[in-house]
This record gives sequence, structure tokens and C-alpha cells, in this order.
Amino acid sequence: MITAASNRLINIAAVAFAGAAILSGAGNGLAHASTLVAQVSISKQRMQVLVDGRPAFRWKVSTGHRGYATPTGSYKPVRLEEMWHSRKYDNAPMPHSVFFHGGYAVHATSHLRRLGTAAADFYRLVKTFGAANTRIVISD
Repeated sequence: MITAASNRLINIAAVAFAGAAILSGAGNGLAHASTLVAQVSISKQRMQVLVDGRPAFRWKVSTGHRGYATPTGSYKPVRLEEMWHSRKYDNAPMPHSVFFHGGYAVHATSHLRRLGTAAADFYRLVKTFGAANTRIVISD
């Protein structure tokens, strides 16, 4: 479960990165929205989050199991759901879902130890930076 302190830390980090990006653009008159990129490696089972091209977070992930391949490619988030239940997998809970390609989503889970925390943090980052400023890149 996410604690209030953890939630505040993610929000502070997001604001700090956004503020730094705006300040760095202010010198040349080009203030811009910060970009958030989640790089997911299926082979390494890791997600690295970049803010304006700089590494900010790195988490373990669990991509689709055998027979349930995770699509590779570059995607924009299309929908965020604080709590969703899978229509495909027996109504399985998918808290903090960031949908990016049809029914595929980065989401938390209670089945694997501590993986849910990273997804909840990512969900909050996407809400803070905005889906329009976020990209999810999945590679083998």
C-alpha cells in the first residue's frame, strides 16, 4: 500500500522535474511542458522513467506471461483508471491503470511482491505530467 509520505515524495519529484524543465527553457525563451517517457524492457523486466530525457526512476515490472504477449512499440497513454477490473482475465483487479494500446495497460497488482507500488507511482506521474506529455516505449 502506498503511504502518504511516498505519495508526497512522488509529487515533489514530479514538481521538481517539471520546474527544472521550465527554468531550463526560460533562459532561451522556450518554456515547454516536461516530457515523461517510460522505457519498458521485456527481457530485463524493468521500467526506467525519464523526465526530459534524464533518468528519474527505475522499477521492476512483470510483463505478460506465456501466451499473453506484451506488445512492443511506442505508445501514448489513452486512458487512466484508478481502479479497473479486467474483462479478459476473470475480472482481475488492475489498480492504477495507464492504458496505452487497446486493453493493454501499465497497472499495479497484488500478486507479485511490491510491483504494485511502482505502477501506482507511475500512474501519479502520468496524472501530474499529463497523458499528452507521456510516452510508453516497450522493447524486447
